[in-house]
Amino acid sequence: QVQLVESGGGLVQPGGSLRLSCAVSGDILRTYTMGWYRQAPGKQRELVAVVSSGDSTDYADSVKGRFTISRDNTRNTVDLQMNSLKPEDTAVYYCNAAWLHIRYWGQGTQVTVSS
Repeated sequence: QVQLVESGGGLVQPGGSLRLSCAVSGDILRTYTMGWYRQAPGKQRELVAVVSSGDSTDYADSVKGRFTISRDNTRNTVDLQMNSLKPEDTAVYYCNAAWLHIRYWGQGTQVTVSS
């Protein structure tokens, strides 16, 4: 049974930092592409960052240079380090695992950037 559990969300001031973590149960990290998505109120869910099983990464243009995705196959986690946060980064952030047609989602964690 695969489960993804996000943690680390919260309230932060503009310019601040947060680190999100996705705990992965099930032996999938070495095979699946792992990603972080977000959904703001009234908007569609969008890709934030992905890391492949080969450790190549890709980012949405809006977060390039500010966010960093990483995976730790020993700890079975996928982290998203978010720096220089902006109010427009406010959203529910979801962890995702993808391989071929298979998709798994976490329950999401709220990130609010506000003064």
